[in-house]
Amino acid sequence: MTHSHDDHAPIQASEEVSEFEILETAIRELSIEHGLFSREDHRRFSEWAESVGPSGGSKLVAKAWVDPEFKKRLLADGTETCKEVGIDWRDPTGSGTPSDYTYFYVLENTPKVHNVIVCTLCSCYPRPVLGMSPDWYRTPNYRRRLVRWPREVIAEFGLHFPSDVEVRVHDSNQKSRFMVMPMRPEGTEGWSEEQLASIVTRDTMIGVAVPQVDWTATTPPSDNGGAAR
Repeated sequence: MTHSHDDHAPIQASEEVSEFEILETAIRELSIEHGLFSREDHRRFSEWAESVGPSGGSKLVAKAWVDPEFKKRLLADGTETCKEVGIDWRDPTGSGTPSDYTYFYVLENTPKVHNVIVCTLCSCYPRPVLGMSPDWYRTPNYRRRLVRWPREVIAEFGLHFPSDVEVRVHDSNQKSRFMVMPMRPEGTEGWSEEQLASIVTRDTMIGVAVPQVDWTATTPPSDNGGAAR
């Protein structure tokens, strides 16, 4: 089978305005015009949403790594178990945004199974636990290609697996959101939940990276130090 050059273009953020961004702008302007909310309301919500970050998801994973019973509950019912760390999917923003209420599933990586998430339709993403999605997650390039060539796409992020490891792609939708629970790396024995959470980065919970003992989301790229220090 042959593939076009566009099919294998590396994952990167696009500077083009997508049809979804045009639609969002149109709906937002109409909502403001009809008094459903104000521009100040939208600005404040955007500021809040951009400040959430992936710390909620990191806490979930770190707690699951050290608490087997919590892990069982999280894998069985992610939506309900999130409440134990202060995240309520019924009211994630404090203002009851209904579009954020979904069934939330946590996918456990194992030595033989690696999970990765995508939204092929648009950009559905577990915002209450991971914050705003990265630009590349919303690109047609990532969305179209991941479901067809998952190994090739995650290899572009530097992640390579032997042939006996199954790569499973999970497609988010309007009422289902997914988050990956990465495997706990060796060398973290005796670490506190706070230390463990620091190495559970956004990309590890999307499935395009794995946790490293010497890397955190706040570690400068030029610094080889990290959570282990």
